[in-house]
Amino acid sequence: MKNLLTMTMLCAGLPFAALAADKPETLKIGMTTFLTGPASVFGVPARDAMNILVENINSEGGVNGVPIEVTYIDEGAGAEALTSEYRRVAQSGGAEVMLASISSGNCQTLAPLAEDLKVPNLMWDCGTQRIFEENSYDYVFRTQGNATSEMLAAVTYLLKTKPDFKTIAVVNQDYAWGRDSWDIFYTALQVMKPDVEVVGEFFPKFGAPDFSTEISRLQALRPDVILSTSWGADLDTFVQQAFQRGLMNTSTFVLPLAESSLERLGSSLPAGHIIGARGDHYFLHPERRDDADFKSFMEQYKQATGDIPVYPVFHASQAIAALTAAYDKAIAENGVDWPSKDQLLAAFEGLEFQGLGRSLHLREDNQGVESQLMGTSVQNGDYPFATLENIMIFDGEDLLPPLGEVSLDWIKGLDAGFADSLTVSTYEK
Repeated sequence: MKNLLTMTMLCAGLPFAALAADKPETLKIGMTTFLTGPASVFGVPARDAMNILVENINSEGGVNGVPIEVTYIDEGAGAEALTSEYRRVAQSGGAEVMLASISSGNCQTLAPLAEDLKVPNLMWDCGTQRIFEENSYDYVFRTQGNATSEMLAAVTYLLKTKPDFKTIAVVNQDYAWGRDSWDIFYTALQVMKPDVEVVGEFFPKFGAPDFSTEISRLQALRPDVILSTSWGADLDTFVQQAFQRGLMNTSTFVLPLAESSLERLGSSLPAGHIIGARGDHYFLHPERRDDADFKSFMEQYKQATGDIPVYPVFHASQAIAALTAAYDKAIAENGVDWPSKDQLLAAFEGLEFQGLGRSLHLREDNQGVESQLMGTSVQNGDYPFATLENIMIFDGEDLLPPLGEVSLDWIKGLDAGFADSLTVSTYEK
Protein backbone atom coordinates (compact mmCIF):
# COMPACT_ATOMS: atom_id res chain seq x y z
CA MET A 1 0.00 0.00 0.00
CA LYS A 2 2.86 2.33 0.87
CA ASN A 3 4.62 1.63 -2.46
CA LEU A 4 1.37 2.31 -4.38
CA LEU A 5 0.86 5.60 -2.52
CA THR A 6 4.46 6.63 -3.18
CA MET A 7 4.09 5.85 -6.90
CA THR A 8 0.84 7.86 -7.09
CA MET A 9 2.49 10.86 -5.45
CA LEU A 10 5.47 10.64 -7.79
CA CYS A 11 3.20 10.51 -10.86
CA ALA A 12 1.23 13.47 -9.60
CA GLY A 13 4.42 15.45 -9.23
CA LEU A 14 5.67 14.78 -12.76
CA PRO A 15 5.82 17.82 -15.07
CA PHE A 16 2.92 18.30 -17.48
CA ALA A 17 5.25 17.41 -20.35
CA ALA A 18 5.17 13.80 -19.16
CA LEU A 19 1.62 13.61 -20.48
CA ALA A 20 2.86 14.14 -24.01
CA ALA A 21 2.36 11.51 -26.69
CA ASP A 22 5.14 9.60 -28.40
CA LYS A 23 6.37 11.37 -31.50
CA PRO A 24 5.06 9.42 -34.51
CA GLU A 25 6.91 8.66 -37.74
CA THR A 26 4.15 10.41 -39.70
CA LEU A 27 1.19 12.60 -38.81
CA LYS A 28 -1.69 10.70 -40.41
CA ILE A 29 -4.84 12.62 -41.27
CA GLY A 30 -7.97 11.57 -43.10
CA MET A 31 -9.85 13.91 -45.43
CA THR A 32 -13.30 13.40 -46.88
CA THR A 33 -13.95 15.10 -50.21
CA PHE A 34 -15.93 14.43 -53.36
CA LEU A 35 -13.68 12.58 -55.81
CA THR A 36 -16.59 11.37 -57.96
CA GLY A 37 -20.03 12.72 -58.86
CA PRO A 38 -21.19 16.28 -59.59
CA ALA A 39 -19.61 17.72 -56.44
CA SER A 40 -16.17 16.56 -57.58
CA VAL A 41 -15.86 20.03 -59.18
CA PHE A 42 -15.22 21.08 -55.56
CA GLY A 43 -13.66 17.94 -54.17
CA VAL A 44 -10.94 17.27 -56.72
CA PRO A 45 -9.52 20.84 -56.59
CA ALA A 46 -9.45 20.57 -52.79
CA ARG A 47 -7.56 17.27 -52.96
CA ASP A 48 -5.11 18.68 -55.50
CA ALA A 49 -4.53 21.71 -53.30
CA MET A 50 -4.05 19.59 -50.20
CA ASN A 51 -1.41 17.52 -52.00
CA ILE A 52 0.52 20.69 -52.88
CA LEU A 53 0.16 22.20 -49.41
CA VAL A 54 1.27 19.02 -47.64
CA GLU A 55 4.20 18.58 -49.99
CA ASN A 56 5.30 22.14 -49.21
CA ILE A 57 5.00 21.57 -45.45
CA ASN A 58 6.87 18.27 -45.63
CA SER A 59 9.64 19.82 -47.71
CA GLU A 60 10.22 22.24 -44.84
CA GLY A 61 10.42 19.49 -42.22
CA GLY A 62 6.76 18.71 -41.54
CA VAL A 63 5.25 19.40 -38.13
CA ASN A 64 8.13 19.53 -35.64
CA GLY A 65 10.02 17.11 -37.85
CA VAL A 66 7.04 14.83 -38.53
CA PRO A 67 5.84 14.59 -42.15
CA ILE A 68 2.10 14.68 -42.88
CA GLU A 69 0.39 11.79 -44.64
CA VAL A 70 -3.16 12.19 -46.01
CA THR A 71 -5.71 9.47 -46.72
CA TYR A 72 -8.60 10.63 -48.92
CA ILE A 73 -12.15 9.34 -48.55
CA ASP A 74 -14.63 9.80 -51.39
CA GLU A 75 -17.85 11.49 -50.27
CA GLY A 76 -19.31 10.55 -53.63
CA ALA A 77 -19.45 6.89 -52.59
CA GLY A 78 -22.61 7.50 -50.53
CA ALA A 79 -23.42 7.97 -46.86
CA GLU A 80 -23.04 4.34 -45.76
CA ALA A 81 -19.67 3.83 -47.45
CA LEU A 82 -18.47 7.24 -46.25
CA THR A 83 -19.32 6.53 -42.63
CA SER A 84 -17.70 3.11 -42.76
CA GLU A 85 -14.51 4.41 -44.35
CA TYR A 86 -14.36 7.39 -41.98
CA ARG A 87 -14.54 5.01 -39.02
CA ARG A 88 -11.85 2.75 -40.51
CA VAL A 89 -9.40 5.59 -41.20
CA ALA A 90 -9.96 7.14 -37.77
CA GLN A 91 -9.56 3.84 -35.92
CA SER A 92 -7.49 1.16 -37.62
CA GLY A 93 -6.02 3.63 -40.12
CA GLY A 94 -4.30 5.50 -37.31
CA ALA A 95 -5.42 9.01 -38.26
CA GLU A 96 -4.78 11.54 -35.48
CA VAL A 97 -7.09 14.13 -37.06
CA MET A 98 -9.94 13.97 -39.58
CA LEU A 99 -11.03 16.65 -42.05
CA ALA A 100 -14.72 16.32 -42.97
CA SER A 101 -16.65 17.32 -45.04
CA ILE A 102 -17.91 19.14 -48.15
CA SER A 103 -21.55 18.10 -47.83
CA SER A 104 -23.52 19.69 -44.98
CA GLY A 105 -25.46 16.45 -44.63
CA ASN A 106 -22.21 14.54 -44.24
CA CYS A 107 -20.98 17.03 -41.65
CA GLN A 108 -24.15 16.50 -39.64
CA THR A 109 -23.60 12.74 -39.80
CA LEU A 110 -19.86 12.71 -39.10
CA ALA A 111 -19.70 15.34 -36.35
CA PRO A 112 -21.40 13.12 -33.75
CA LEU A 113 -19.39 10.13 -35.02
CA ALA A 114 -16.13 12.05 -34.46
CA GLU A 115 -17.34 12.84 -30.94
CA ASP A 116 -18.07 9.14 -30.30
CA LEU A 117 -14.68 8.10 -31.69
CA LYS A 118 -12.95 10.91 -29.77
CA VAL A 119 -11.04 11.98 -32.87
CA PRO A 120 -10.43 15.69 -33.57
CA ASN A 121 -12.40 16.64 -36.69
CA LEU A 122 -12.00 19.83 -38.71
CA MET A 123 -15.08 20.68 -40.77
CA TRP A 124 -13.23 22.20 -43.68
CA ASP A 125 -15.95 23.12 -46.20
CA CYS A 126 -19.58 22.38 -45.24
CA GLY A 127 -21.85 25.38 -44.83
CA THR A 128 -24.75 24.47 -42.53
CA GLN A 129 -25.04 26.80 -39.56
CA ARG A 130 -26.87 24.12 -37.59
CA ILE A 131 -23.78 22.19 -36.50
CA PHE A 132 -22.88 24.40 -33.53
CA GLU A 133 -26.27 26.06 -33.09
CA GLU A 134 -28.02 22.77 -32.35
CA ASN A 135 -25.18 20.85 -30.67
CA SER A 136 -22.06 21.28 -28.58
CA TYR A 137 -18.87 19.41 -29.48
CA ASP A 138 -15.49 18.87 -27.87
CA TYR A 139 -13.79 17.23 -30.84
CA VAL A 140 -15.34 19.11 -33.78
CA PHE A 141 -14.14 22.47 -35.13
CA ARG A 142 -15.02 24.45 -38.26
CA THR A 143 -12.14 26.19 -40.04
CA GLN A 144 -14.31 28.49 -42.17
CA GLY A 145 -17.54 30.48 -41.92
CA ASN A 146 -21.06 29.14 -42.42
CA ALA A 147 -24.23 29.83 -44.37
CA THR A 148 -25.26 32.69 -42.10
CA SER A 149 -22.16 34.79 -42.77
CA GLU A 150 -22.22 33.87 -46.46
CA MET A 151 -25.86 34.85 -47.00
CA LEU A 152 -25.66 38.02 -44.90
CA ALA A 153 -22.69 39.18 -46.97
CA ALA A 154 -24.69 38.56 -50.16
CA VAL A 155 -27.75 40.45 -48.90
CA THR A 156 -25.65 43.36 -47.68
CA TYR A 157 -23.67 43.63 -50.92
CA LEU A 158 -26.92 43.64 -52.89
CA LEU A 159 -28.34 46.43 -50.74
CA LYS A 160 -25.16 48.49 -51.01
CA THR A 161 -24.83 48.17 -54.79
CA LYS A 162 -28.46 47.85 -55.99
CA PRO A 163 -30.48 49.60 -53.27
CA ASP A 164 -33.47 50.48 -55.45
CA PHE A 165 -34.60 46.99 -56.48
CA LYS A 166 -38.24 46.21 -55.72
CA THR A 167 -38.79 42.57 -56.72
CA ILE A 168 -36.84 39.34 -56.28
CA ALA A 169 -37.18 35.68 -57.25
CA VAL A 170 -35.19 32.64 -56.19
CA VAL A 171 -34.10 29.52 -58.10
CA ASN A 172 -32.47 27.06 -55.68
CA GLN A 173 -31.78 23.35 -55.63
CA ASP A 174 -34.53 21.44 -53.83
CA TYR A 175 -32.68 20.08 -50.82
CA ALA A 176 -31.54 21.31 -47.42
CA TRP A 177 -28.91 23.77 -48.63
CA GLY A 178 -31.20 25.39 -51.21
CA ARG A 179 -34.05 25.79 -48.72
CA ASP A 180 -31.94 26.83 -45.70
CA SER A 181 -29.85 29.40 -47.58
CA TRP A 182 -33.02 31.00 -48.96
CA ASP A 183 -34.51 31.12 -45.46
CA ILE A 184 -31.48 33.04 -44.19
CA PHE A 185 -31.33 35.37 -47.20
CA TYR A 186 -35.06 36.12 -47.18
CA THR A 187 -35.23 36.62 -43.42
CA ALA A 188 -32.40 39.16 -43.64
CA LEU A 189 -34.05 40.87 -46.59
CA GLN A 190 -37.33 41.21 -44.68
CA VAL A 191 -35.49 42.99 -41.89
CA MET A 192 -33.31 45.28 -43.99
CA LYS A 193 -35.63 45.99 -46.94
CA PRO A 194 -39.14 44.90 -45.96
CA ASP A 195 -40.84 46.49 -48.97
CA VAL A 196 -39.24 44.04 -51.43
CA GLU A 197 -41.74 41.71 -53.10
CA VAL A 198 -40.90 38.05 -53.71
CA VAL A 199 -42.48 37.31 -57.09
CA GLY A 200 -41.29 33.73 -57.55
CA GLU A 201 -39.82 30.82 -55.60
CA PHE A 202 -38.53 27.93 -57.69
CA PHE A 203 -36.89 24.81 -56.31
CA PRO A 204 -36.01 22.52 -59.23
CA LYS A 205 -34.84 19.01 -58.54
CA PHE A 206 -31.20 18.61 -57.59
CA GLY A 207 -29.23 17.77 -60.74
CA ALA A 208 -31.90 19.11 -63.11
CA PRO A 209 -30.57 19.24 -66.69
CA ASP A 210 -33.10 21.78 -67.99
CA PHE A 211 -34.34 25.08 -66.54
CA SER A 212 -36.51 26.18 -69.44
CA THR A 213 -39.69 26.16 -67.32
CA GLU A 214 -38.16 28.33 -64.61
CA ILE A 215 -36.57 30.69 -67.14
CA SER A 216 -39.85 31.14 -69.02
CA ARG A 217 -41.65 31.98 -65.79
CA LEU A 218 -38.91 34.42 -64.79
CA GLN A 219 -39.06 36.14 -68.17
CA ALA A 220 -42.78 36.69 -67.63
CA LEU A 221 -42.30 37.90 -64.03
CA ARG A 222 -39.31 40.15 -64.85
CA PRO A 223 -37.93 40.38 -61.28
CA ASP A 224 -35.31 43.02 -60.61
CA VAL A 225 -33.15 40.44 -58.84
CA ILE A 226 -32.80 36.67 -59.18
CA LEU A 227 -31.04 34.80 -56.36
CA SER A 228 -29.52 31.38 -56.80
CA THR A 229 -27.37 29.74 -54.14
CA SER A 230 -27.01 26.66 -56.37
CA TRP A 231 -23.56 25.33 -57.13
CA GLY A 232 -21.61 23.11 -59.49
CA ALA A 233 -23.23 21.72 -62.61
CA ASP A 234 -26.71 22.93 -61.58
CA LEU A 235 -25.52 26.53 -61.32
CA ASP A 236 -23.51 26.30 -64.54
CA THR A 237 -26.47 24.93 -66.48
CA PHE A 238 -28.92 27.48 -65.09
CA VAL A 239 -26.65 30.44 -65.85
CA GLN A 240 -25.77 29.19 -69.34
CA GLN A 241 -29.43 28.66 -70.26
CA ALA A 242 -30.46 31.99 -68.71
CA PHE A 243 -27.72 33.74 -70.68
CA GLN A 244 -28.73 32.08 -73.96
CA ARG A 245 -32.33 33.24 -73.53
CA GLY A 246 -31.45 36.79 -72.54
CA LEU A 247 -32.64 36.61 -68.94
CA MET A 248 -29.36 38.00 -67.65
CA ASN A 249 -30.01 41.20 -69.61
CA THR A 250 -33.23 41.98 -67.72
CA SER A 251 -32.48 40.87 -64.13
CA THR A 252 -29.50 41.16 -61.80
CA PHE A 253 -28.37 37.71 -60.69
CA VAL A 254 -27.06 37.21 -57.14
CA LEU A 255 -24.91 34.08 -57.10
CA PRO A 256 -23.21 33.59 -53.70
CA LEU A 257 -21.35 30.43 -54.79
CA ALA A 258 -20.43 31.40 -58.35
CA GLU A 259 -16.75 32.16 -57.71
CA SER A 260 -16.14 28.45 -58.24
CA SER A 261 -17.91 28.56 -61.64
CA LEU A 262 -16.19 31.58 -63.21
CA GLU A 263 -13.71 29.62 -65.31
CA ARG A 264 -16.26 27.00 -66.43
CA LEU A 265 -18.87 29.62 -67.39
CA GLY A 266 -16.49 31.61 -69.56
CA SER A 267 -18.37 34.19 -71.61
CA SER A 268 -21.78 32.92 -70.40
CA LEU A 269 -21.54 35.12 -67.31
CA PRO A 270 -21.85 38.73 -68.51
CA ALA A 271 -20.95 41.86 -66.61
CA GLY A 272 -23.03 43.32 -63.82
CA HIS A 273 -23.99 40.28 -61.73
CA ILE A 274 -23.20 39.72 -58.04
CA ILE A 275 -20.75 36.94 -57.22
CA GLY A 276 -19.85 35.43 -53.85
CA ALA A 277 -16.80 33.43 -52.83
CA ARG A 278 -17.88 31.50 -49.68
CA GLY A 279 -15.30 33.40 -47.68
CA ASP A 280 -12.65 35.81 -48.94
CA HIS A 281 -11.59 33.36 -51.62
CA TYR A 282 -10.45 34.68 -54.97
CA PHE A 283 -7.41 33.96 -57.11
CA LEU A 284 -6.95 37.74 -57.50
CA HIS A 285 -7.51 38.49 -53.81
CA PRO A 286 -6.93 42.26 -53.55
CA GLU A 287 -5.08 41.98 -50.21
CA ARG A 288 -3.05 38.85 -50.89
CA ARG A 289 -2.32 38.65 -54.61
CA ASP A 290 1.10 40.33 -54.30
CA ASP A 291 2.24 38.23 -51.31
CA ALA A 292 5.08 35.87 -52.15
CA ASP A 293 3.47 32.78 -50.60
CA PHE A 294 0.14 33.49 -52.33
CA LYS A 295 1.76 33.98 -55.74
CA SER A 296 3.91 30.88 -55.29
CA PHE A 297 0.91 28.69 -54.50
CA MET A 298 -1.12 30.11 -57.41
CA GLU A 299 1.72 29.21 -59.77
CA GLN A 300 2.09 25.72 -58.27
CA TYR A 301 -1.62 25.04 -58.54
CA LYS A 302 -1.87 26.31 -62.11
CA GLN A 303 1.10 24.21 -63.13
CA ALA A 304 -0.28 21.08 -61.45
CA THR A 305 -3.89 21.34 -62.62
CA GLY A 306 -4.10 23.85 -65.46
CA ASP A 307 -6.89 25.65 -63.61
CA ILE A 308 -7.32 28.65 -61.32
CA PRO A 309 -7.91 27.89 -57.63
CA VAL A 310 -11.54 28.08 -56.44
CA TYR A 311 -12.96 28.38 -52.93
CA PRO A 312 -12.55 24.69 -51.87
CA VAL A 313 -8.83 25.19 -52.50
CA PHE A 314 -8.83 28.11 -50.07
CA HIS A 315 -10.87 26.10 -47.56
CA ALA A 316 -8.34 23.27 -47.79
CA SER A 317 -5.55 25.77 -47.14
CA GLN A 318 -7.34 27.04 -44.04
CA ALA A 319 -7.86 23.53 -42.70
CA ILE A 320 -4.22 22.52 -43.02
CA ALA A 321 -3.13 25.92 -41.64
CA ALA A 322 -5.36 25.39 -38.60
CA LEU A 323 -4.05 21.87 -38.14
CA THR A 324 -0.38 22.84 -38.21
CA ALA A 325 -1.01 25.94 -36.08
CA ALA A 326 -2.75 23.81 -33.43
CA TYR A 327 0.15 21.34 -33.28
CA ASP A 328 2.72 24.13 -33.12
CA LYS A 329 0.75 25.84 -30.36
CA ALA A 330 0.30 22.65 -28.34
CA ILE A 331 3.98 21.75 -28.65
CA ALA A 332 5.14 25.22 -27.62
CA GLU A 333 2.71 25.72 -24.75
CA ASN A 334 3.40 22.33 -23.20
CA GLY A 335 7.12 22.08 -23.90
CA VAL A 336 6.77 18.69 -25.59
CA ASP A 337 8.02 17.05 -28.77
CA TRP A 338 4.51 15.83 -29.57
CA PRO A 339 1.20 16.75 -27.92
CA SER A 340 -1.31 14.41 -26.38
CA LYS A 341 -4.85 14.48 -27.71
CA ASP A 342 -5.98 16.62 -24.80
CA GLN A 343 -3.17 19.09 -25.37
CA LEU A 344 -4.05 19.30 -29.06
CA LEU A 345 -7.74 19.87 -28.32
CA ALA A 346 -6.84 22.63 -25.87
CA ALA A 347 -4.73 24.31 -28.56
CA PHE A 348 -7.76 24.69 -30.82
CA GLU A 349 -9.42 26.96 -28.27
CA GLY A 350 -9.28 30.50 -29.67
CA LEU A 351 -6.84 29.32 -32.34
CA GLU A 352 -5.66 31.91 -34.88
CA PHE A 353 -4.49 30.75 -38.30
CA GLN A 354 -4.21 31.87 -41.92
CA GLY A 355 -4.53 30.07 -45.21
CA LEU A 356 -4.58 31.81 -48.59
CA GLY A 357 -7.00 34.55 -47.51
CA ARG A 358 -7.30 36.72 -44.44
CA SER A 359 -6.48 35.33 -41.00
CA LEU A 360 -9.21 33.51 -39.07
CA HIS A 361 -9.88 32.45 -35.51
CA LEU A 362 -12.09 29.94 -33.75
CA ARG A 363 -14.82 31.14 -31.39
CA GLU A 364 -15.65 29.51 -28.08
CA ASP A 365 -18.29 27.38 -29.81
CA ASN A 366 -15.59 26.08 -32.23
CA GLN A 367 -17.05 28.04 -35.15
CA GLY A 368 -14.54 29.69 -37.46
CA VAL A 369 -14.80 33.43 -38.07
CA GLU A 370 -14.14 34.05 -41.75
CA SER A 371 -14.26 37.24 -43.80
CA GLN A 372 -16.57 37.28 -46.83
CA LEU A 373 -15.67 38.60 -50.29
CA MET A 374 -18.32 39.73 -52.75
CA GLY A 375 -17.91 41.36 -56.15
CA THR A 376 -19.57 42.20 -59.44
CA SER A 377 -18.80 40.29 -62.63
CA VAL A 378 -16.92 42.02 -65.43
CA GLN A 379 -15.71 40.76 -68.82
CA ASN A 380 -12.60 42.91 -69.34
CA GLY A 381 -10.64 40.60 -71.64
CA ASP A 382 -7.86 39.86 -69.15
CA TYR A 383 -9.10 36.27 -68.89
CA PRO A 384 -11.46 34.17 -71.06
CA PHE A 385 -14.00 34.33 -68.23
CA ALA A 386 -15.53 36.92 -65.91
CA THR A 387 -13.50 38.38 -63.08
CA LEU A 388 -14.65 40.64 -60.25
CA GLU A 389 -14.76 44.38 -59.74
CA ASN A 390 -16.22 46.59 -57.01
CA ILE A 391 -15.00 44.02 -54.48
CA MET A 392 -16.10 44.28 -50.86
CA ILE A 393 -14.63 42.20 -48.04
CA PHE A 394 -16.80 41.99 -44.92
CA ASP A 395 -15.41 41.29 -41.46
CA GLY A 396 -16.68 37.85 -40.49
CA GLU A 397 -17.24 38.74 -36.83
CA ASP A 398 -20.09 41.06 -37.79
CA LEU A 399 -21.90 38.37 -39.76
CA LEU A 400 -22.34 35.70 -37.09
CA PRO A 401 -24.88 35.62 -34.24
CA PRO A 402 -23.54 35.93 -30.70
CA LEU A 403 -22.61 32.71 -28.92
CA GLY A 404 -25.63 30.64 -28.01
CA GLU A 405 -28.03 32.34 -30.42
CA VAL A 406 -29.78 30.75 -33.41
CA SER A 407 -29.13 32.45 -36.73
CA LEU A 408 -32.71 33.00 -37.88
CA ASP A 409 -33.82 34.29 -34.48
CA TRP A 410 -30.86 36.65 -34.31
CA ILE A 411 -31.42 37.92 -37.85
CA LYS A 412 -35.07 38.66 -37.08
CA GLY A 413 -33.88 40.96 -34.29
CA LEU A 414 -31.63 43.05 -36.55
CA ASP A 415 -32.74 46.39 -37.95
CA ALA A 416 -32.66 48.17 -41.29
CA GLY A 417 -29.37 49.84 -40.40
CA PHE A 418 -27.46 46.56 -40.07
CA ALA A 419 -25.86 46.84 -43.52
CA ASP A 420 -24.44 50.28 -42.70
CA SER A 421 -23.02 49.06 -39.39
CA LEU A 422 -20.73 46.43 -40.93
CA THR A 423 -16.95 46.71 -41.26
CA VAL A 424 -16.24 46.65 -44.99
CA SER A 425 -13.08 47.04 -47.09
CA THR A 426 -13.76 48.11 -50.69
CA TYR A 427 -11.59 47.59 -53.78
CA GLU A 428 -12.27 48.47 -57.40
CA LYS A 429 -10.66 45.21 -58.55
